[in-house]
Amino acid sequence: MTSHVPARPTPGTATARTVTTPPEGLLFLDRAAVRACAGSIDPVEAVESVLRAHAAGRTELPAEGYLPWTNSQGAYCRSIAMLGAVGGPDGTAYGMKLINAATSNPAQGRDRAGGCGFLFDPETARPVVLAEAAYLSALRTAAYTMSSLRHLGPGAFEEVTLIGCGAQARTHAELLARYFPAVRALHVHDLLPERTAAFADWVRERGLPFTVTAHERPERAAAASPVVITVTVSDSGYLGAAALRPGSFVAHVSLDDLLPEVFDRAEAVYVDDVTLVRENPRRVLGRLMAEGRVLPPGADERTGGAERTGGATVVRGTLGDVLTGVVPARRPERGVVVSNPFGMAVLDVGLLARVFARATADGLGTRIDLIGEDR
Repeated sequence: MTSHVPARPTPGTATARTVTTPPEGLLFLDRAAVRACAGSIDPVEAVESVLRAHAAGRTELPAEGYLPWTNSQGAYCRSIAMLGAVGGPDGTAYGMKLINAATSNPAQGRDRAGGCGFLFDPETARPVVLAEAAYLSALRTAAYTMSSLRHLGPGAFEEVTLIGCGAQARTHAELLARYFPAVRALHVHDLLPERTAAFADWVRERGLPFTVTAHERPERAAAASPVVITVTVSDSGYLGAAALRPGSFVAHVSLDDLLPEVFDRAEAVYVDDVTLVRENPRRVLGRLMAEGRVLPPGADERTGGAERTGGATVVRGTLGDVLTGVVPARRPERGVVVSNPFGMAVLDVGLLARVFARATADGLGTRIDLIGEDR
């Protein structure tokens, strides 16, 4: 990168101000750098800070760009561009997550999804950081789950079920060990037994404090603990109400694992953003809201706060509403509490801002000049 230093003026002479073009540079953070920075911050606190800002109206969440296609193997592929802005005490963070996926990737030894995260300079609008986004995305998703467990989960639990044993399951396991030290057992299921075995090996290699029990059927795994976390890519429901213990909490992280009857009978349903749910009929909760089978918050005001209106389940609110005290938290008692985040880009932007600050302080990453000598 080239530095431009103005010439020192001669005393007693007029100075001609020379305007130079600053370097068009950014900081590149690969996965190792992102993980190193993430290990030095509190991702749950970072996510909760953004959720509070979102609940208070201090964020911008434009519609996402969505591009699907089919690759040469006949596998579904997609690219999602998600922009967002988060206001905070140190100013507003502007950025984007570009996350792509192909369903054929896992069979070839790759994670299903991968991509890049960006932050933009508030003054010039130029990108100032480019970071590997797959781990960061998994981290913000798992951090959201940890926050929902902290505020909406059972009062005490020692066992957790993970349905799906890919990258998201690994990140959730890491954060469970960090934030819920009382958990000692993981019940797991995956459509591919070899992936379940690989996950159990990974837990042992990482020295995580869990026994891992594999279940052949997802229903058996779900019934084995009071906390169920779905991290699959299923686009059709398979978990019914009968598979869930009374007093269970379900983090419905992935697409369509839960059958509609679970929402029908839920003690309470919480989301990350009501508009995201309403505008995405590709997912089960969005479809149920479009059908009027699930109603948005406020639909129960005429019935004195009942959880159902005319037979329809009413979403109690967002996790941000719970964190700001606008909506009371409801933990599972005799039924099931469901947390169903759809995924907000502002969480990625806010978390990347924390990682960027840590990288800058610790001198991590590689500086890249986008223009070089062509000025």
